[in-house]
Amino acid sequence: MDFSPTPPLQPVTPEPDPPLATSPQDSPQIFPIAPFIRLTLLLLYVALMGPLPFLAQATQAPVSPSLLTVGIVLGWMGLYGALAQRVVVDHQAIAVTYPIWVRGLFRGGWRLPWDQVQALKPRSTGQGGIVYYFVGADQNAYLLPMRVAGFGRLVGLVQHYTDLDTQDVKPLAQPWMYGILLVFTLFLLLIDLWTISTALTLSGSA
Repeated sequence: MDFSPTPPLQPVTPEPDPPLATSPQDSPQIFPIAPFIRLTLLLLYVALMGPLPFLAQATQAPVSPSLLTVGIVLGWMGLYGALAQRVVVDHQAIAVTYPIWVRGLFRGGWRLPWDQVQALKPRSTGQGGIVYYFVGADQNAYLLPMRVAGFGRLVGLVQHYTDLDTQDVKPLAQPWMYGILLVFTLFLLLIDLWTISTALTLSGSA
């Protein structure tokens, strides 16, 4: 038998606890305009405005087709910029931002710290819908964007940081409404193709 002394046990060093995961509400959350809504509105603009330069040329309107084209392109860029709106939420504030080139032209956005939010009040629109405004400590109203992707999650963050009751806050328009609008927009684009073809034929025979 082996009577050699047993080696002393080495103390076990406990492993350090893993760092606590950062709460998703603590990191900035970005909510852009829903892509489906952006696509629908941009296509609708094209469907409504696209045939105008061709009709102006076919009817020899006093407005230059080139001038109309420039105006339509600038209008489309303005609409694209407005639809590039983003809502940024972190543990300090909620902010509405736009691309730099949009802020330089006509929209600057806003930022409201959570500790200055006093209320979230509804207001009816002319079309019968309801929008919501934050009331800040300065008594100014800040419109809550309601066409962003992940609107339910945005409302949840608002309730988390302000303790305001947001159970009745719903999107201004349901996705199926924009689905119907997209179907009619595509139908209008088909009519535009026929209109443009007819206008080109008239211009060629003139």
